[in-house]
Amino acid sequence: MSASAFAAAPALGADDFRRVVTLAYAWAGLAIPNGKEGLVHSRLARRLRETGHASFSSYLDWLEKGAPPAERTAVIDLLTTNKTDFFREPAHFDFLLERVLPPLVARRAPIRLWSAGCSSGEEPYTLAMLLRETLPDGYDVRILATDISTRILERAKLGRYTAEQMAGVDDARRRRWFTEQPSPQGPQYSVKAELKAMIRFAHLNLMGDWPMKGPFDAVLCRNVMIYFDKPTQARLVRRYWELLAPDGYLFVGHSESLTSLEHDYRYVQPAVYAK
Repeated sequence: MSASAFAAAPALGADDFRRVVTLAYAWAGLAIPNGKEGLVHSRLARRLRETGHASFSSYLDWLEKGAPPAERTAVIDLLTTNKTDFFREPAHFDFLLERVLPPLVARRAPIRLWSAGCSSGEEPYTLAMLLRETLPDGYDVRILATDISTRILERAKLGRYTAEQMAGVDDARRRRWFTEQPSPQGPQYSVKAELKAMIRFAHLNLMGDWPMKGPFDAVLCRNVMIYFDKPTQARLVRRYWELLAPDGYLFVGHSESLTSLEHDYRYVQPAVYAK
């Protein structure tokens, strides 16, 4: 948004900000702290114009009383940040290959993984690459990838990335698992069908009902819980516990920890916990 456009946008009053905070927490468990008024204003001001509202109070009245569910989703999309990379926090993937997979492969057990908060798909596609490179042909493996943002899920399903987004993928993997396509903006890289076939993308609000039954051998919920307060984090890790297989693993972001939460997991290494 340009400076002139921002100046012309409706003001976000203190009461408006409190209402946004309340709605975001009720709908998605998002804990927006004080001091984020500028972020909320910049991300929602355009939405006001698109929906024909002249003020934040009018828009919020509509959200609270009559807006369709899709508008709630649009708000949460705008208030969350979808930052991810291929092979992000690589120690987790090393642990997966060295500690999680071998006992499962030894007994030929099916492998089930969940990328909770998959964003634009780099994490589940990283998992798919590593599993295809490691497991025998035809091995029974499935990856569930979920996110609250319908907009970002469409990008993940498309599986098309710019050269900048592919920075974490080495040349050999780029040639093996992606198809390069020219575009006016530079080369685009599309994930090949054999990787896509391993992944089921689905919309999921972590604060809502979970239709999947599990069990999962590992849940990756990395750099997601930073958006939640401690009570919400505690409820979330308990729910993951219920869906993990015996000796399953929970991976959180390296900036996250379960230290201050009541839980039954066993600490394994930074950001890795075992059931």
